Amino acid sequence: MKLLLVEDTPGLRTTLVRGLRELGFVVEHAHDGPSGLWAARHTSPDVVVLDVMLPGFDGIELLRRLRSEGVPTPVLMLSALSAVEDRLKGFEAGADDYLPKPFDLRELAARVQAVARRVAAPALPRLQLHDIEIDLLRHEVRRDGELLPLRRRERVLLELLALHLGQVVARETIEAKLYTEDTELRSNSIEAAVSQLRRAIDRPGEPSRIVTVRGEGYRLER
Repeated sequence: MKLLLVEDTPGLRTTLVRGLRELGFVVEHAHDGPSGLWAARHTSPDVVVLDVMLPGFDGIELLRRLRSEGVPTPVLMLSALSAVEDRLKGFEAGADDYLPKPFDLRELAARVQAVARRVAAPALPRLQLHDIEIDLLRHEVRRDGELLPLRRRERVLLELLALHLGQVVARETIEAKLYTEDTELRSNSIEAAVSQLRRAIDRPGEPSRIVTVRGEGYRLER
């Protein structure tokens, strides 16, 4: 699972990044409102862990901007402000959960996983991309009603890109989704997986639906 941590306190940010990575999460991080907003838009996190008190603009404003743009990524807010009114501001802005400081790393990890489960694939059982339908419950992909014989890796990659339709999905996110830590990856493993998926879903003579964004990752177009 990929997390975006937006926290301005250097020591706490370093500790959380290290601890969450040790627990198996892929973690991107930002230190203020503007950089956090950019990362939430462009790094395709599964969950955003967002501090309220940030320089630039605060976490509440960051969250309001995300929700006004229609970004549905679940957000767990962190704050030393424990008053009910402060928590309500976060929920009203669109937060999915709220964890007051100080907290135990294990509780943070458990809440992140719980938030991710609440907004997981069953809430969107099918995704439609013109002639392609992705059934997230049955793990099937069809074109014009006909089943496409995708291998598991190709199907998982398509689901990941489709769930972030129109957004760049980072190579690190794809790697974490497709491969286990024990997998020995070649330098072109991600490119090979994308190439195989292109052959499966693209129509001959038409531009690929999967766009390569050099230095960042891949984006699926409708």
